[in-house]
Amino acid sequence: MNGVRSLIRRLRWIHLAPVVAFLALSAWAFASPVGAGPDDDYHLISTWCAVGGSPECQPGSEPGTRSMDAGFRDIICYAGKKDVSAECQTAALDAEGRYETDRGNFAGEYPPVYYATMHLFAGSDIQVSALTMRLVNAALFVALTTALFVLPPFTRRRTLLWGWLVAMIPLGIFLIPSNNPSGWAITGVGTAFLAVLGWFETEGRRRWALGALYLVGVVMAAGARGDAGVYVVGASVTASIIASARTREWALRAALPLAGIVIAVLFFVNAGQSGVGAIGFSGGTAVSPGAGSGDGTVSPGAPMSGFALAAYNLLMLPFLWTGVWGTWALGWFDTGLPAIVPWAAAAAFIVVAFAGLGRLDWRKAISVAGVLLVLVVLPVYVLTVGGMKVGEALQPRYLLPLILLLSLLLATMPPGREMRFTRIQTFAVLGALTLANLVSLQVNIRRYVTGADQQGVSLDAGAEWWWPNLPVGPTAVWVIGALAYAALLVVLWPQLRRSVSASSVPV
Repeated sequence: MNGVRSLIRRLRWIHLAPVVAFLALSAWAFASPVGAGPDDDYHLISTWCAVGGSPECQPGSEPGTRSMDAGFRDIICYAGKKDVSAECQTAALDAEGRYETDRGNFAGEYPPVYYATMHLFAGSDIQVSALTMRLVNAALFVALTTALFVLPPFTRRRTLLWGWLVAMIPLGIFLIPSNNPSGWAITGVGTAFLAVLGWFETEGRRRWALGALYLVGVVMAAGARGDAGVYVVGASVTASIIASARTREWALRAALPLAGIVIAVLFFVNAGQSGVGAIGFSGGTAVSPGAGSGDGTVSPGAPMSGFALAAYNLLMLPFLWTGVWGTWALGWFDTGLPAIVPWAAAAAFIVVAFAGLGRLDWRKAISVAGVLLVLVVLPVYVLTVGGMKVGEALQPRYLLPLILLLSLLLATMPPGREMRFTRIQTFAVLGALTLANLVSLQVNIRRYVTGADQQGVSLDAGAEWWWPNLPVGPTAVWVIGALAYAALLVVLWPQLRRSVSASSVPV
């Protein structure tokens, strides 16, 4: 009994952070039906067909096809139809028989690690399996970020918190607890940067634990998407620059990020996505909501090529970046968000970004400039080479890991400096994030429960679709998720406000 009382006395509010973070992410896991992420029909089939297949996935008549359980055939029956609820999926999942498809990772376009890992949870019940994968991804993210909060030096906690918070809403929090490998790309790049930075700055067991976390982040990112392999190289290089020193010890420690870079490059060159760097995107269609179109698509306008196309893409590039904060619709680009979401979420990022820019040394300046250069050159190049405009083929989720890296860099303070806001400023930033999460979560659930053509605060009224056997309804999931996210920011408040000189305060 005395031991229990002693444990209770040692508990702090911050110890609730992993719990409420998992609840907030879990709400997003339940906020959309199976297949709601972009290209999730492809990714789900690839998951069931990984590591030699499963009873639901058998060899097809040709090397590039598979014979699938009929439940996968029309799993995205609602995709691209914003006023159609996910009710149509009920009949689709109950379909009997088999069908043959070539839509899957059968030619090695994507690296195999994500699919092989998620295959461990693939069973005969598609819904239960997909939800389990989502919750596993949410738990993995929470576990990694919790370790990255505890293990690095106290001064890096604010880097972790501000960097993640202002880059997550709404696209990141939608993707991380999803069935899309982009979620692993985001988690892996952020983990790799923070872990290798801690590797250079700590000693003893913490250092080796952070080294192991770095390798986990590298494999997660590079093993999920080919482009994330490039981004994790950037994370390794920039963290090494931030921690650089003209010492033998730094040179010895640099062997770890060098090994991580080699791993990432090997994944990249063996992924079919690497060809995009040579030929760009081609054959794409308009995929995002654009100004003036009124129907959720980008108006193609007059054909362009050469310098005119490159100039157009350069001038329109911010529209691609801000898709991370909600200017692009979620899901299959059919869940449009109210303007308050991108305004609030982007404003929070801008406040933190300008505060970070005000505290530069040469190492941080080089790193930030390098990431910004890639954020400009890479999308403009691959779009222009493929004859595409911003709004076609290249999606914000492809750039989100890189934007997260920029966010973490901006929140990284040079020695002797710290990012401090007044109480009012902190409250304004966290309030904006809370509002953006509240609204985007409700809108996302609404789109699938009834379709976007119906509105109202209550998500239970007139519901056409919801998860079978789930003891709580859509309104309850929305309220729980919104409150959990708000509670997370409340328990993080002291960490965001505390001076770095208070490093001796227990957590």
